[in-house]
Amino acid sequence: MKHILQDLKTGDTQLAEVPCPRVQAGSLLIRTRASVISAGTERTLLAFGKANLLEKARQQPDKVRQVLDKVCTDGLLPTLEAVRAKLEQPLSLGYCNAGVVLEVGANVQGFAPGDRVVSNGPHAEVVRIPQNLCARIPPGVSDESAALTVLGAIALQGIRLVQPTLGESMVVIGLGLIGLLTVQLLRAHGCRVLGVDFEPSRLALASAFGAQTVNLAAGGDPIAAGLAFSHGRGVDGVLITASTQGNEPVHQAAQMCRKRGRIVLVGVTGLTLSRADFYEKELSFQVSCSYGPGRYDAAYEEEGHDYPLGFVRWTAQRNFEAVLDMLADGRLDVTSLISHRFPLAQAIEAYKLLGENTASLGIILRYPEPPEPAVCQETIALSPEFQPVHRTSPSVLVIGMVGAGNYATQVLLPALQGTQAHLKSIASSGGVSGAQTGRKFGFEMTTTDTSSLFTDNTINTLMIATRHDSHALLVCRALEVGKHVFVEKPLALTLQELEQIIKTYQAVSAQQVPPLLMVGFNRRFAPQVQKMKTLLNGVQAPKSFIMTVNAGEIPPHHWTQDVRVGGGRIIGEGCHFIDLLRFLAGCPITGVQSTMLGAAPGVSVREDKMSFTLTFSDGSFGTVHYLANGHSSFPKERLEVFCAGRVLQLDNFRMLRGYGWPSFKKMRLWRQDKGHKAEIMAFVQAVQQGGPPLIPFEELVEVTRASFEVVEAVNSPNLR
Repeated sequence: MKHILQDLKTGDTQLAEVPCPRVQAGSLLIRTRASVISAGTERTLLAFGKANLLEKARQQPDKVRQVLDKVCTDGLLPTLEAVRAKLEQPLSLGYCNAGVVLEVGANVQGFAPGDRVVSNGPHAEVVRIPQNLCARIPPGVSDESAALTVLGAIALQGIRLVQPTLGESMVVIGLGLIGLLTVQLLRAHGCRVLGVDFEPSRLALASAFGAQTVNLAAGGDPIAAGLAFSHGRGVDGVLITASTQGNEPVHQAAQMCRKRGRIVLVGVTGLTLSRADFYEKELSFQVSCSYGPGRYDAAYEEEGHDYPLGFVRWTAQRNFEAVLDMLADGRLDVTSLISHRFPLAQAIEAYKLLGENTASLGIILRYPEPPEPAVCQETIALSPEFQPVHRTSPSVLVIGMVGAGNYATQVLLPALQGTQAHLKSIASSGGVSGAQTGRKFGFEMTTTDTSSLFTDNTINTLMIATRHDSHALLVCRALEVGKHVFVEKPLALTLQELEQIIKTYQAVSAQQVPPLLMVGFNRRFAPQVQKMKTLLNGVQAPKSFIMTVNAGEIPPHHWTQDVRVGGGRIIGEGCHFIDLLRFLAGCPITGVQSTMLGAAPGVSVREDKMSFTLTFSDGSFGTVHYLANGHSSFPKERLEVFCAGRVLQLDNFRMLRGYGWPSFKKMRLWRQDKGHKAEIMAFVQAVQQGGPPLIPFEELVEVTRASFEVVEAVNSPNLR
């Protein structure tokens, strides 16, 4: 199917061929009939993409600070590679979509195949959207009109925040699509409206909708006009729907408001506020968030938990429905807001029009009707940039990759490029990331049908880089069909999942050539850790390990913090450090103790602010301080080892120092190396040569169990 993407590095827009997404629980699969190019938002994205690196940095000072911190901790080259990889990720354009439901996922209520619906889906022939971001289109409302619903909801949410009442005087600054919709909705509320803009054609439309206007291009003074419009009292409220880097709209809004007037920012402006403007009048200022309550709330959007009607009357979905009702009643005119129409095949020409700053409002993209047969193909062949290595013998890895996220694209696949592995197929649930990654790294095909990788007999190795809650199931499926498995940590999230993996592994290990199972514990393969292991092997005395992890804060709503999806940060990431100490100790873990940071007023305390200690069978012990309350400029990982009157200190996998070692002082690397490439090379070699597992299965189980015990100990009142 066709999907419009933007290259953030160059700003180029492309009509890409990607696999059709698969429906998931709580979502709808929708065949698009019409979508709207939002002149304001999408023109801004185009301008950002075409800007050079310096201009991009100026527009995102917060990101620049993050980059500088990463340079300090990880080095210049890894930071540049990470920035380059981020910019290479394609961006789906569009968020105003109307179409027909093809399929509904489990637990979806109120929708059925064949329903006409609106959604915030991108410009694509088929989209997959959570049910709370969809609404049914009433009979009599055309697909083109319905496609503007999301823009109408953005306008409506701003109006709900400004709380207009019958007879009040309101000003709308910026008469683009959202501004003109705002004018109409305010008029429907019984308000007198003054519209402010530079463009005569937009001012004419606002006048047609019943607003008075101010032409800035002709020298109109919005402040004087606002005062005259309000009979000298000052207007009751201002909605800013303009898009500009300047601060003038906010200043003008404050100047024209009455005492205790209300200002709501719906668009984008500079926010250098004058205290005097707001202080003397006790003005209120609020920024409107998209379509309404529920937007950016994972529980609402992704998990389908609606807000109770009695407590939150107007959610994002209910705002969609309100706009659609007004379209059905004829109280909202959107046909006059459509300035151009293009078939999907000419989408690039539509974006050229947008980039030329030609006078335009709503640009409608029309989709093929009926759809082309290839639209819903879940697997497509790719045209790789370079010819992949052909499979010549059973010992060559023929890889199926499950997942095309950051870790797969920035770590695993670059490491595989130095091997003779043959990249056969890459699966992603949405299709876009799999297609982009597959083309970049030379996969034969990409798919949204993950099952096809398990049934493809030419694939002998599966690499799993999906969210943590899917690891155990995918590992068991792969082992059952006799495929080698490389799974990114963690191996499992629960004891039940781990027991199932043990049962499956024991069943297949009796085969003449059992499949290899590897978990991505890369740190033990780092060159400096290998050096530490060599030095420590010559010491018989027990060892003391101190591992300090400056983990960094992650928002509580992030999927890694959800114990059902990510397992929490100890099981999801802390297992790395359990494995590292287990490797250096060289003997089994015999005990676990945990302590979590105490609660305090206003302080969020989770298991990412804790210490735990492992004891080993030879008398060694290791303490891991896993802390998310440090500063990002401090090194992320530091390991110290005390033993037999000697010390080893490893800082962030760049500098290893030895104290008291007769033949070792230091080992410095020009760039950080956490062992990813060496790990992949070792795995490939083990498969090709039929060697033993890189990490014994019993050790993988031991480390995974220990991560469970760490969390259990800190959560059990009797064990704290």
